[in-house]
Amino acid sequence: MRRREYDRKAGKKGKKKWIFLAGLLVGFALFVGAYQASVYTSTDESCMMCHVHPHAEETWKLSSHVNNGSGVTVHCIDCHLPPKSQTWNHYSAKLKLGVKDLWGYLTKDSADFNWELKSELEHAIKYIPNESCKECHKNLFPTGITDDGITAHLYYEENEEKLDLQCISCHLDVGHYNPNYKHGSLTGIPGMKTGGASGDLYDSATVVTSFENFTEKIPGTTVSFDMKAIPGGTFRMGSGKKEPFHKEDEAPVRNVTVSPFFMAELEVTWDMYWAFYANTMSEGRTLPETIYANNSRPDVDAVSGPTPPFGFPDQGWGGGSRPAITMTHYAAETFCQWLSLKTGKKYRLPTEAEWEYAARGGTETPYFFGGSPKDFSNEGFMRKFFAAKTDSISQFVIYANNSSNRTQEPDKVKPNSFGLKNMLGNVMEYCADKYAPDAYGKTGETVTDPLATEGEEWVVRGGLYNSDASDVRCAARASTHHDEWMKTDPQQPKSIWWYSDIRGIGFRVVVSQ
Repeated sequence: MRRREYDRKAGKKGKKKWIFLAGLLVGFALFVGAYQASVYTSTDESCMMCHVHPHAEETWKLSSHVNNGSGVTVHCIDCHLPPKSQTWNHYSAKLKLGVKDLWGYLTKDSADFNWELKSELEHAIKYIPNESCKECHKNLFPTGITDDGITAHLYYEENEEKLDLQCISCHLDVGHYNPNYKHGSLTGIPGMKTGGASGDLYDSATVVTSFENFTEKIPGTTVSFDMKAIPGGTFRMGSGKKEPFHKEDEAPVRNVTVSPFFMAELEVTWDMYWAFYANTMSEGRTLPETIYANNSRPDVDAVSGPTPPFGFPDQGWGGGSRPAITMTHYAAETFCQWLSLKTGKKYRLPTEAEWEYAARGGTETPYFFGGSPKDFSNEGFMRKFFAAKTDSISQFVIYANNSSNRTQEPDKVKPNSFGLKNMLGNVMEYCADKYAPDAYGKTGETVTDPLATEGEEWVVRGGLYNSDASDVRCAARASTHHDEWMKTDPQQPKSIWWYSDIRGIGFRVVVSQ
């Protein structure tokens, strides 16, 4: 009896085992079949079976996506489906379009289709995800791009999200060749869109007759920006050893007198920088030695504009009033000289002394607002147990604890007592001084309008969006690292305009009274 019961149970277990193995094999076969089907239906041949558009294959082979100098072929799914890196979007779109195409192939007569209408932009844009274009075209400013192409791509960068711009809107013929297709003429270039208060370009710069805040207007553009009158005075420049996170290059503390000057409320914005770019990109190259020599000249005849940037200089974070970033010190100096030519004023970079005096806003504390760096910093043993304070500093500074690791709009912070925003954090700012760790010790205890001219690198001040609170103190100093910031630039020779390996670098302009 027991033997029979044992044999019966053993038989059931055996059947379950075979059923499990059979199910496993069937599941594996279905998976392999589905995979093979997915691979096959992703081929150009499979697409051509359903898409019976007259000359679809011929125009595809004649297009720049196939008939090009690189020898690289762009396939149907590369353009007509979201990129495979977006797995769910890719396969869900493929399933949806596949069912639709199959249904149309079985139930509709292709002779009834209006093929000319389906070739128009309004139809094409439905089946060309913009993400697919951007998946391949990482660099919008490749070698050989024309000035018109540069202008168009700058406009695209500035307005992609705001105006829902699509790559296919200008490049309708890249996937299927159309000898009759022509690009339209782009008139809305950055900084020259819908202009001034009246909608027109500014025809003259602001005339300054008194030492008061003013709004500068850049002639020939729609761009304006606010300048703050900074009264001259004497302050204690640097930091003492008792200041938390004090560094040796911030000493010795000196009594420094600065003359009155005007300083921009914000770092140079993308709107300002793209206006410069659009205005000067066809004027050839002004050599760096000429640009720096121009600093001592009372007048300058002309300057050139930057060559095309490599990739996305705004990192995809947005333009407009955000600070312009990734340009070299040479580019910043060139911008200042262009702005001087446009306005008739002598715009320049601030000296290090002017910068710190303006950043302090009349205070002698680590920041121009209350609080200790020890409380705000993420460094130190106690941070293993207690989080740093962020309430007061976050009102004035974009730094590691509130930036989301990118630059932010200037209206995210409050100004200091001089009306200046983002003096601390957001982006590091170039100064006119060369950097030396012992620069303060090379002068007396009292000095007026100092400017350091010896050193290999340039002074940068203010810290950036990923800086710790200890590095955005008013006295904190830093310098450029030119070779390191240019390390991965693929161009030969390397760019003199754009850095490839630093994001949070920008600048602010000043004008002497």
